[in-house]
Amino acid sequence: SEQNLKLEIMELQNYSLVSEFVLYGLCTSQHLQHFFFIFFSGIYVVTVLGNLIIVVTVISDPHLHSFPMYFLLGNLSFLDIWLASFATPKMIRDFLSDRKLNSFGGCMAQIFFLHFIGGAEMVLLVSMAYDRYVAICIPLYYMTMMSWQTYMDLVFISWIVGFVHSISQVAFTVSLPYCGPSEVDSFFCDLPLVIKLACMDTYVLGILMISDSGVALYELFCAPLGLLHCCHHHCLTTCCWWGIQSTLYLLCMYHGNHALSSLGPAFSFVCGLSVGSLWTSFCLCFYTIFTALLNPLIYTLRNKEMKTAMKKL
Repeated sequence: SEQNLKLEIMELQNYSLVSEFVLYGLCTSQHLQHFFFIFFSGIYVVTVLGNLIIVVTVISDPHLHSFPMYFLLGNLSFLDIWLASFATPKMIRDFLSDRKLNSFGGCMAQIFFLHFIGGAEMVLLVSMAYDRYVAICIPLYYMTMMSWQTYMDLVFISWIVGFVHSISQVAFTVSLPYCGPSEVDSFFCDLPLVIKLACMDTYVLGILMISDSGVALYELFCAPLGLLHCCHHHCLTTCCWWGIQSTLYLLCMYHGNHALSSLGPAFSFVCGLSVGSLWTSFCLCFYTIFTALLNPLIYTLRNKEMKTAMKKL
């Protein structure tokens, strides 16, 4: 009827009331916020400059161009710059603000970039593990199997997977009705924390979110670990074992932390379990900031050719 139609229109208008979200941040203490402002500003500058130097070194040094694997390292550093930048500058600015706000568009952009960069970086780490597997276990076929075209394809696939994964997460989030409350218990907009604010029953969406994250984690966590396990048996007696050990450590840290930061709030949302906001914020902070700082230290700065090229630069 006409009256029901008017009521539906009024409800839809009410849904558009939420144009910005209130972020809780990492803490409420003024003294701690001033300390965090200085601490994370330093971490962010070091992370961006370190990864930027790696990208410039890979692009400018002719010697590195003869080794296509540095193309993967350069792309990893490029993604790490974005991983550290999609939410950290705003978090640093919010340390000096009493009221931490994020627009609806900014919130959706953070969700998009988090899953896009995270998905692309996961696939890129798998590609790097595959590159080392071929180089160590079957070196005679390395130049044939790992050509420039292969590296280009691996990077292209990583970006496509990241984009598709991100779009699948954001598409339904944008269309949800938000009429309040609008408080996000984190320092940036994370998907599980945002969709629970929708003015509708999102239980099914929560199940789909967990399923999507679970499939991604299974495929992108078990694959590199299985690959590195194979390398372990073939290369335990070689000088490359410590490199494999570092790769294994970072993959466990990266994917394990991603699982805790993503699936923890998701299961809390769907199952009603209590997940401490401080622990969740710590995992998200480690995943978005410190991972981008550790990647160059573990993968790149221990490489002799890369260190030589950086000294020349």
